[in-house]
Amino acid sequence: MSTMRDTMNSYGAQAQWAGEFLDKWIPAAFQDLASIAHPSPYAANRTLFSEKEPPRGVYLLLEGEVKLSMNSIDGRRLILRIAKRGEILGLASALSGNSYEVTAETLYPCKLAFVSRRDFLGILVRHPEVYQTLSEELSRDISAACEQLRTVGLSASVPEKLARLLLDWSENGQTTEQGTRMRFSLTHGEIGEFIGASRETVTRTLTLFKTRRLVDFHGSMITIPSKAALENYARC
Repeated sequence: MSTMRDTMNSYGAQAQWAGEFLDKWIPAAFQDLASIAHPSPYAANRTLFSEKEPPRGVYLLLEGEVKLSMNSIDGRRLILRIAKRGEILGLASALSGNSYEVTAETLYPCKLAFVSRRDFLGILVRHPEVYQTLSEELSRDISAACEQLRTVGLSASVPEKLARLLLDWSENGQTTEQGTRMRFSLTHGEIGEFIGASRETVTRTLTLFKTRRLVDFHGSMITIPSKAALENYARC
């Protein structure tokens, strides 16, 4: 009876921690993880870890969004992507033992569960079947990094880079009668750090998009009336 109750509790907790990464863990492995990973609230703009720091462990993102970025030698910053609910942060460094390759900073108030590197590696020893899920997660991270480099390095102009960025973000947007709607609370300077452009250039480009009715703003929300029109503009 106790075992059945524990299993049901494990399924319930796993549903609350839902994400593509943890969904694939068998209940026994997840229960082991949940026993040592205690969720905690984090304020907005909190740095979880910085590049070049030794790996302390991994963070499971349960609520909110986290900005992942890296800096050049001359101090310029490139934002790689925004991590969403259900993702694991710091995985590659925890596995390799090498320093963190990126800086992770909360965008909004978040809830995360930290697991020390030692405890996390212990789980892998006890549940080796989890390695397949880790491989898939690392592959997704590499694909996302390649896509970001393609946007920044191979797009011909700032309007094209920004259009591609907005289209990528819209994949998780809400479909409405007015178009695809999504939250848009980054500053123009932060958007520039995504595509390697200045804040002023981003402002001018967004104004151009709005004039051409490719986007529409309502407070912290942005609507793309026609993704096809924005895509055609990016190609041109």
